[in-house]
Amino acid sequence: MPEKSLHEIPLALRQYFEKGAIAVQRENFDYAIAIFNEILAKEPAFFECREFLRVAQFKKMGGGPGFFKKVFSSASSSPMVAKGQIALRNNPLEAITVAEHILNNDPQNTAAHKLLAEAALAADLPRTAIFSLEILLKHAPKDKGLRIQLARALGRGGDATRAEGIFAEVLRDYPNDSEVAMELKNLSARKTLDEGGYESLAGGQGSYRDILKNKAEAVSLEQEKREVKSDDVAGRLIQEYEARLPNEPNNLKLLRSLAELYSQKKDFDRALSYYEKIKKSGAGSDSSLERAMADTTVKKYDHALAQLDPQAPDHAETSAQIQSERQAFQIAECQQRAEKYPTDLQIRFELGQLYFQAGKISEAIQELQKAQANPHRRLQAMGYLGQCFARRGMNDMAARTLQNAIKEKTAFDAEKKELIYTLAGVLERMNNKPEAFEQLKLIYEVDSGYKDVGPRVEAYYAGQ
Repeated sequence: MPEKSLHEIPLALRQYFEKGAIAVQRENFDYAIAIFNEILAKEPAFFECREFLRVAQFKKMGGGPGFFKKVFSSASSSPMVAKGQIALRNNPLEAITVAEHILNNDPQNTAAHKLLAEAALAADLPRTAIFSLEILLKHAPKDKGLRIQLARALGRGGDATRAEGIFAEVLRDYPNDSEVAMELKNLSARKTLDEGGYESLAGGQGSYRDILKNKAEAVSLEQEKREVKSDDVAGRLIQEYEARLPNEPNNLKLLRSLAELYSQKKDFDRALSYYEKIKKSGAGSDSSLERAMADTTVKKYDHALAQLDPQAPDHAETSAQIQSERQAFQIAECQQRAEKYPTDLQIRFELGQLYFQAGKISEAIQELQKAQANPHRRLQAMGYLGQCFARRGMNDMAARTLQNAIKEKTAFDAEKKELIYTLAGVLERMNNKPEAFEQLKLIYEVDSGYKDVGPRVEAYYAGQ
């Protein structure tokens, strides 16, 4: 049972999933958990739903690094774990449901995560198993058994490179463990077979001539996999792919590669024509394709801006017109994607960001509030929301939103510095200059060169 993405789920369940995501945003965690469990009962392979369920479980219990089996102890959950172990023998999906029932009340329960990982592997859901194993390893990063389990799960999930790295790390810690050494050797051998085409030879398909041909094409493949290709390599690959196209007109990967290469060569119209062929085929049409087409069109606008003569008398007018057209295109295109994929919270974040940049603050607030439910975009969405509230003069709401984002951000990275800097500006507008200065000092202590923080803090002390 391979795991499923959002777009592989029936529409009714996708809409129900969106309700759960909104419930998480509104901190109605019990309702969200109930929704996600109901969806997973029907679609246990829906991995993104399981991710959101885990977020809701942790937030409900206030879980963090210091929260470990606080409310629902392993002792009290042991009857449920035993029930799950019995179910595991004949029905791993039932065992997963039992494990989730425990995690609803104790999201860091080690026994439940171990049960869930074992049951997920039995049900051929490696990403689900990996998810629980990684949570377990956060609390026991050097646990040999957990690391071996994770490496095996990664191997089954197709991430052979990471699995190799973990096996190699375990072998460094336990150099005399012949079993781990054999597992690493077998994994590396399977990886070589998969990459070299030897598996088809062993299965009676292909020939040694094919293998030699693959080796001869190694340089070409390596160049093809580079994300940034030089113009001469891009040109050579275009010629090669164009020559193949008459014999492989329905090869979507080939069409997409040509589109990307023409975009790199700044032949944007040709690139878009290949994307259109993929879209018309229907087989390769998805949100990522539409995003690639949108990005290519934006690059076309950017290229047109770069080609303008700064000395021309109409430069400012022409530049403003192109920028206005680009912004209008981006908003309209993103609106279409949001309507087509209403539960995709990444698109909601993009649309909110575009509305903010266009000065459409009310529209931006609505989209960014939805985007907060995306755990990967939550803090960025909160940062933009704080700025939106500030633009509306709602400085108390802006400050509270930014403070909440700062609390959730543990690492003092560029994102956190930007949140603190924005909060300082809001506090200044609220005439709370002492607290605004305290925020700037926090940044100064770790990065005195950030924006204008250094001169402002130093001027303050000089004035004293």
